[in-house]
Amino acid sequence: MGVRTVGVEEEFLLVDREDGRPRAVASAVLQGAQERPGGRVEAEFQLEQVETGTQPCVSLDELAVQVRAARQRVGASARAIGVEIAALGTSPVSVAASLTPSRRYERMAERFGLTAQEQLTCGCHVHVGVASDDEGVAVLDRIRPWLAPLLALSANSPFWQGRDSKYASFRSQVWTRWPSAGPTELFGSARAYHETVRAMTDCEVLLDSGMIYFDARLSQRYPTVEVRVADVCLHADDAVLVAAVSRALVETAAREWRAGRPAEPIRTELLRLATWRAGRSGLDAELVDPRTLRPAPAGAVLDALLAHVRPALEDAGEQDAVRELRAELVRRGNGSRIQRAAYAQTGRLEGVVAEVVRRTVA
Repeated sequence: MGVRTVGVEEEFLLVDREDGRPRAVASAVLQGAQERPGGRVEAEFQLEQVETGTQPCVSLDELAVQVRAARQRVGASARAIGVEIAALGTSPVSVAASLTPSRRYERMAERFGLTAQEQLTCGCHVHVGVASDDEGVAVLDRIRPWLAPLLALSANSPFWQGRDSKYASFRSQVWTRWPSAGPTELFGSARAYHETVRAMTDCEVLLDSGMIYFDARLSQRYPTVEVRVADVCLHADDAVLVAAVSRALVETAAREWRAGRPAEPIRTELLRLATWRAGRSGLDAELVDPRTLRPAPAGAVLDALLAHVRPALEDAGEQDAVRELRAELVRRGNGSRIQRAAYAQTGRLEGVVAEVVRRTVA
């Protein structure tokens, strides 16, 4: 395929300028955003949030421009009606979320109760181009062990409804309340993947195949693998880093498949533990090393991740750029670390939101 295309979808909260509380104004923000250039903007599950999306990109420079343009577009529309956008995985301050009017969303709320009511969370989804469903499923089977470190990189939701959750990514805990969310078993073939999805919808727990919330899945809308494990990143540069590493993981996995290298048969139970550890610790403690399935310092696991994808990064000409993005992330910290630092400095969760707003579009 040459260098694969990559695109990013980001979800943002719409917050009050004064008290940092999410506001149910998505409709007005979306209307204003249609009048400004800067990528795709859509409604999300709750009225207190919106989603942006880039076009498929080849170079990281192009992707970075589009990620920033999308943030600026929505930020300008939000400010025009007196609110701000905030790259927060969860709301630090208490809020009762408001469902976006939609028959499908209403049915989800009826069926899933509090799980749906409290699902005011914001993630980052990376789409990487694949040549076929067969290649895509081969990729899904081979990137499974490396998804948890992506969550640790992006962790940006330490506060939940007015409390310190003690997690770096509490969004990942809230998200796994959905019955279809999380890591998956090996599929082995595109046929087995589609049969699994069909069986999951046929049992009528899920409303439809749109509720297949795997950490990584085949996109229903595009010829891509969609990596969905990450929190929305506080900084645009970190979203570009997550996208670059995701693309390199996809390319590495596809090469392994073409070379006849089998996927590692790691049990889903262990992958769930690795994901929990990444959400709990972020980059501030040990993670589960995908190579040994034993604890290791977060820095060592990131080193292993980048070593795993180094040939793909080098062939795409992105090794230096990714190294610099990773160094900057480690220097200033991910969103979770910055949110906690803001709280330590201000003593107020409203101060946390203000700092996130300042950095989201900067």
